[in-house]
Amino acid sequence: MKQFMELKQLKDHVFDGMSIMVGGFMAVGTPEALIDELVLLGTKDLTIICNDAGFIDRGVGKLIASGQVSHLIASHIGLNPMAGQLMSTGEMQVTLVPQGTLAERIRAGGAGLGGVLTPTGLGTIVEEGKQVLSVAGKPYLVEPAMRADLSLILAYEVDRFGNITYNKTTRNFNPVMATASDKVIALGRKLVDELNPDHVLTPHIFVDYVVMEVQHG
Repeated sequence: MKQFMELKQLKDHVFDGMSIMVGGFMAVGTPEALIDELVLLGTKDLTIICNDAGFIDRGVGKLIASGQVSHLIASHIGLNPMAGQLMSTGEMQVTLVPQGTLAERIRAGGAGLGGVLTPTGLGTIVEEGKQVLSVAGKPYLVEPAMRADLSLILAYEVDRFGNITYNKTTRNFNPVMATASDKVIALGRKLVDELNPDHVLTPHIFVDYVVMEVQHG
């Protein structure tokens, strides 16, 4: 039986200065209730690893708007003008990583690899300060694996063991982020007794705690 917890217990698992991976693609697949609770807690100086900066009022954008993020690692920030402003003024450090490279670095972190080789970014500012290796006569950038202290993910169905399935587009960064952090907290939308093993996308061994989403209406 997986350990289920109440939303208010998130305070026991977060601390100032920690790194957090957050699932989602333009806030689709982001565990909004966990983000809202993190905003209420006021945990600060966070390094947030996410596909993007969300919107000002959705996704990790709410953490950015509340001044809790000191470093954002993402593939783009264009949907959130506040993120661009904070980046321009130096109030928030932003590290932009090509989307495929970001996904692969996280995957490598979850697989216990040291990093990945990619041609993406060669000859651009992405290459600055990075090692270049030649394989079969072709150059590749060495991109280190990426891990975090905590991953906050959104699940669709969760069974009593903590096995997870995802729904459509919410199956974006959530599965890979579930493998690449020291602790994983999943927000589940539907609790079932047991999932068909063939349908499980994130096995329970990767999930530490589950919070069930409150359904309204």
